[in-house]
Amino acid sequence: MIQVSQDSIKKTDGSVASPLGYLAKGVHCGLRYSKKDLGIIISSRPAVSAAVYTQSHFQAAPIKVTQESLKKSAQLQAVIVNSANANACTGEQGLKDAYEMRRQSADMLGIEPELVAVSSTGVIGEYLKMENIAKGISLLAETEPAEGDFEEAILTTDTVIKQTCYELRIGGQKVTIGGAAKGSGMIHPNMATMLGFVTTDACIEESALQRALREITDVSFNQITVDGDTSTNDMVLVMANGCAGNERLHEEHEDWPVFKKGLQLVCTDLAKQIARDGEGATKLIEVEVNGAKSNLEAQIIAKKIVGSNLVKTAVYGTDANWGRIVVAIGDSIAAVTPEKVEIRLGGQCLFKNNEPQPFSEELAKTYLENSEVKIEVYMQEGEGKGTAWGCDLTYEYVKINASYRT
Repeated sequence: MIQVSQDSIKKTDGSVASPLGYLAKGVHCGLRYSKKDLGIIISSRPAVSAAVYTQSHFQAAPIKVTQESLKKSAQLQAVIVNSANANACTGEQGLKDAYEMRRQSADMLGIEPELVAVSSTGVIGEYLKMENIAKGISLLAETEPAEGDFEEAILTTDTVIKQTCYELRIGGQKVTIGGAAKGSGMIHPNMATMLGFVTTDACIEESALQRALREITDVSFNQITVDGDTSTNDMVLVMANGCAGNERLHEEHEDWPVFKKGLQLVCTDLAKQIARDGEGATKLIEVEVNGAKSNLEAQIIAKKIVGSNLVKTAVYGTDANWGRIVVAIGDSIAAVTPEKVEIRLGGQCLFKNNEPQPFSEELAKTYLENSEVKIEVYMQEGEGKGTAWGCDLTYEYVKINASYRT
């Protein structure tokens, strides 16, 4: 965890449009039955940008178009996003449609197409209704920004919008970082259907921003899981337009740790909101692993536990069945000495020295009835620490996914 003074970072009630020089909009164009389904983030000037993408072999057409845009100049001025349709596994027509979304958005804004990122989420294997997209882009041009419209427009099976914002002090200047995300099912990022958009008015070096995003993604978005499936469209995108007027940030700058901690807080907030809103979920599960051989091994163990269907169903059923946690740890590739492992839940030690420990089943059951549940694991193999987030597995998850296309 990046250590900085608490006085230099403050959480606010802002959104992805809060940093200077940004606005965000969302409209209904007919891809969904009635809810908003097309959104855009616009910067007043080109912004240094960085992104990480899904590692799926079936990367969707919008991912390829956005990669091409960023490859040209590492700058963006807008990102156009549609829900309801992933434009994935749609061949050459899908690629043409993604380019057309980019072109129409650029024309609307009077900028070069390469300054526009494209993102889609929804059902795989269906072609975009381009007449609706065109209508929506025209509506976006005429629509005034309104709080929450963009965040609503990017949702699929999500039940709530996901946003966060932090203010930082960089060289005496106020710098703001805002974020929005969507994700509820098909969540198991290695960079799931998961999208994250982060904006900042900081002035920052592109290579430093890209490296920071990759590092922070590994301990935030890549440490959540809902159902173990990685999607075709996952992307996390950061735009930094420099409107705050701070001295240009880089990795040797004295305030670099402050910016990096702010970015990590935004990404972690969004990741946890996605995990909490897992399809059918009733509880957020956090697993914290200490004393692993390395940070990476701690992260592996934590995500293995939170991703276990047996653990997830036990939490849903308020059953303190620590054996399911042991099974998950034992199935990881990390270094494990059974006699050294300790498992705690709600302050009670359930397992230690490779044998059960006396604990109150009643207290454990009461603790598991909370909306947030934390499982602590101590490995005694080294100094590695790692955290992962997920949710319980409920009957509602099956119901939602059994009729996803209908």
